[in-house]
Amino acid sequence: MLTRFLGVLFLILVFPVLAFAYGGHDGLNCTGCHGIHNAKGEIIFAVEPNKKAINPKTKQAFTGTTSLCLGCHETVERGGLGILAVSAAHSHPYGVTPSPKVANVPAVFLRDGKLECVGCHDPHPSNPYYMYLRVDTSKGAKMAEFCALCHASKASPKDVAAMKVFDSMDERKFTPPPAPAPEAPAAPKKK
Repeated sequence: MLTRFLGVLFLILVFPVLAFAYGGHDGLNCTGCHGIHNAKGEIIFAVEPNKKAINPKTKQAFTGTTSLCLGCHETVERGGLGILAVSAAHSHPYGVTPSPKVANVPAVFLRDGKLECVGCHDPHPSNPYYMYLRVDTSKGAKMAEFCALCHASKASPKDVAAMKVFDSMDERKFTPPPAPAPEAPAAPKKK
């Protein structure tokens, strides 16, 4: 109860900053989602995973990264903080194993063989794309091409081949900043 009260108080204090940010997560720094010394779940998450929301497909509580996302993005009644709550019954399925009869999902979009929130969204503020989608959809104008990455009948193969997947969570793609240039030796002082 105290945790929920503090979470709501935090949101009331931080909401004005978030309202003027470009994206929902742009007003946050790393510790807005990750708690170094007070981790509540996987990936040192600062918000407790949602154990109350029920997956309408499996009739079980959500698990994995989806339960972490739903810690914020689900209604308070269903165990979240009520921040831009999503509807598992009225949106693309998540927290499920995809059926090959419905979609051919590339491995890059799966987490432990399941469709999780982070399969399609990269929530880090470094993601420049619309709705934190992992592919540039021209602010939603090219959603069919994005859908075609899994549902091939939705766009042309040429458009799909041109799509680049954004992934801030793949440390293998990290390029460290260049080392600072050595300072030039000081010129001798004139007398």
